[in-house]
Amino acid sequence: MRTRKQKIILVAKIFSVVFVLGLVAVFVFRDALLQKAIARITTKMDRDYNSTLSIKKAQFEGFAGVALEGIALVPKQADTLFQIQSIHTKVNFWHLFTGTIQLETLAAKNGFVQLVKNENGRNFDAFLPKKKDTIDTGEKTNYADLAYRILNKGLNLVPTDMHLENLTLRMNDMGKKATMRLNTLVLVDKQLESAIQVQTNTFTQRWKIKGFADPRNKLTDIRFFNIDTGKIKVPYFDERYNIKASFDSIRLKVSNIDKDGDELHIDGFTSITNFTVNHPKIASKDVIIKKARFDFNFLFGENSVAIDSSSTVVLNQMKFHPYVAYNNETDKVYTLKVAIPKMKAQDFISSLPNGLFTHFEGMEAEGDFDYHLNFVFNKNKPNAIVFESQLHKENLKITKYGEANLNKLNGEFIYRAIINDVPQRPILVGQANPNYTPLSQISPFLRKCVLTTEDPSFFSHKGFITEAFKQSIVKNIRTKKFSRGGSTISMQLIKNTFLKREKTISRKLEEILLVYIMENNRIVSKERMLEVYFNIIEWGPNVYGIGEAAHFYFQKSPSELTLNECLYLANIIPSPKKFMYQFNQEGNLKSYAISREKQLKTLMMRRGLIVPEDTINQLPIMITGNAKSYIKIKEENPAVIDSTNIDEFDF
Repeated sequence: MRTRKQKIILVAKIFSVVFVLGLVAVFVFRDALLQKAIARITTKMDRDYNSTLSIKKAQFEGFAGVALEGIALVPKQADTLFQIQSIHTKVNFWHLFTGTIQLETLAAKNGFVQLVKNENGRNFDAFLPKKKDTIDTGEKTNYADLAYRILNKGLNLVPTDMHLENLTLRMNDMGKKATMRLNTLVLVDKQLESAIQVQTNTFTQRWKIKGFADPRNKLTDIRFFNIDTGKIKVPYFDERYNIKASFDSIRLKVSNIDKDGDELHIDGFTSITNFTVNHPKIASKDVIIKKARFDFNFLFGENSVAIDSSSTVVLNQMKFHPYVAYNNETDKVYTLKVAIPKMKAQDFISSLPNGLFTHFEGMEAEGDFDYHLNFVFNKNKPNAIVFESQLHKENLKITKYGEANLNKLNGEFIYRAIINDVPQRPILVGQANPNYTPLSQISPFLRKCVLTTEDPSFFSHKGFITEAFKQSIVKNIRTKKFSRGGSTISMQLIKNTFLKREKTISRKLEEILLVYIMENNRIVSKERMLEVYFNIIEWGPNVYGIGEAAHFYFQKSPSELTLNECLYLANIIPSPKKFMYQFNQEGNLKSYAISREKQLKTLMMRRGLIVPEDTINQLPIMITGNAKSYIKIKEENPAVIDSTNIDEFDF
C-alpha cells in the first residue's frame, strides 16, 4: 500500500501536470482568447455606450506581453473620443491567478483623448456615470475598504517601467480650447520624468513633472514646475470660469499608505509656491500665497472619512492644525475643527495672503494669541449645530494700522458711500456738518426701534451674535447660497466706512476681522459706533444720516420724531431707496406696511422698550418733506417691497 507521503506526492504531480497543460492550452489558444475578449468589449461599447471600438491589430508578445495597434473609440454621431497608434504592455503573470491585473511595462505613442462640447452635445456623455435604480439593502459603504480597493487597483495599473510619447489631451468647450501634449514620460528604476506642452487660446507653456515614483510600495515624491521662465498657468478655467490661477511649483509626497485593521491611513505632504488666483468673486485684485504646505494624515474608517488633527497647514509664517470629518455611523455628521497654536500677532498679519486682506497691509501688532474653532453640523438634526470660536490673547495690541485706520471713527472724517463702484457725494461726519446729530439729540424711540430691527444685543455683544450666526450657517447650507448673514450694526459700520460694497470673499473676511479687532480691543465705544452709524447710513435716495432723513421725510429734527415716525424709519433701513412703494395713491401707508409697524411696536412693548402710554395719541405718519415728490412720481408703480426679514443682507 502507498504511504500517505506517496499519495501527497502523486497528487502534487497530477496537479503540476494539469497546471502545465493548462498553461500550454492558454499559450496555444491565447490569440484566439484575445480576439474573443476584444469582440466582447467591442459589443459592449456598441450596446451600452453607442460607440464603435476598433483595433487594427492585436497580438501577444512573449509570454505575458500584449501589443495593440490602431485603436480608436468613436461615439456614433460625435467626434472621436480616443485614438492611439500603438500600445505595448506586459502584465505580471502570477498576479493573474489571484484575479489581479498588475502592469509591469507600458509603452504607448502617438495618440489623443479629446473632449468636445458643441451645439450637438458632448462626445463623452455616454461614459458619464448615470443614476440607476437600485435596491436599498440597508448596507453602508465601508470607506476604508472601498478606498483601499480603489488605490490598489489604480496603482496596479501604473507600471514600474513606462515609456509614453506624443500623447495629447484636447478639450474644446464651445470654442474654449486647451491642449496638453505629453511629449515624453519615462518611468525607469522608480525615477519619473516627463515633458508637457500646454496650449490654449490665451497662452503656450512647457511643463515638467519629475521625481520618485514606486507604485508597488505605494510611495511617491514628485515636483511639477515650468520649464520656461514665469509661473505655470492653469489652463481652460480662465476662459470657462473667469478664474486666473498660476504658481511656481507644486510638490507631492506620499510616504505611507497602510491599512491597519478597519482603518486606512494615507500620510504625506503637498506644497505650493507663489500661488496666485484672480476671480471677481474672490477679490478685486490678485490673491497671492507665497508659500503653503499641507502635511496630511487622511484617515478612512468603516463609517468615516477624515483629515486627522495631526495634520498641519503652514501658510507663510502661520501654522494650524485642521480636523475635517464626515461620519455616517448614525446620522450624517460634518465636523470642522481648527487649532492655531500660540503665535505672534505680527506673524499672523504678515502671513495673510496678499490681495485678500488689503486693508491689513502695513498693519503692525504686538503680543501673542491662540485660536480654536469647533463646528459640527448634523444633517439629520440641523438645529443642533455647534459653533464655538475662542481666541485667547496675551498683551495683544495694534501699534500701527494699515489702510483701515479704525481710530478714525473717534474723530471727524469724510464718508463717501460707494454704489456700483461709483463714489457718492462726501458726507462730513462731525459737528461742522449742520445735519450731523449727536446720539443724545436723536429720539430715544428711534434708537430703540433701530436696535430692535437691526441689532437687539448691540450693547452686549462683541461684534457678532453667536446664535444668529449659527442660524445663518444653517440657512445658508439649506439654500446653498449666502442668503442670510446675521449682520450686526458693528459689521454694517465697518462695511460702510472702510469697505466697498463688492460681493467678494475678500470683503467678507476683512469685515469679520476688522469688526473683531474694533470690538475686542475697545478701539471705539459702543455709543460712538451707534452715533456714527445713525449719521452715515442711507435713509433714501441720496439721503445720508438721520439729520437729512428727518427733514427729508418729516421736516423735523431727529429729536422731534414721534414713535410712529421712528417705526417707519426703522423699517425702511433694509431698502431705503424703495420707500415710495409702501404708499398708496393717497399718500398713506399700504396695509402691509402698517401691519409691519404694528408687529414691531408689539415686539418692543413685549421687551419693555416702550409702554402703552407711548402709543397714546400717535397719529398716522404724514410725509411732508421732499420725499413726498417721490411718492407722487412713483405712485403708479405696483411693486411691493417686503423688507420684514431684517436678517437678510447683501453678501
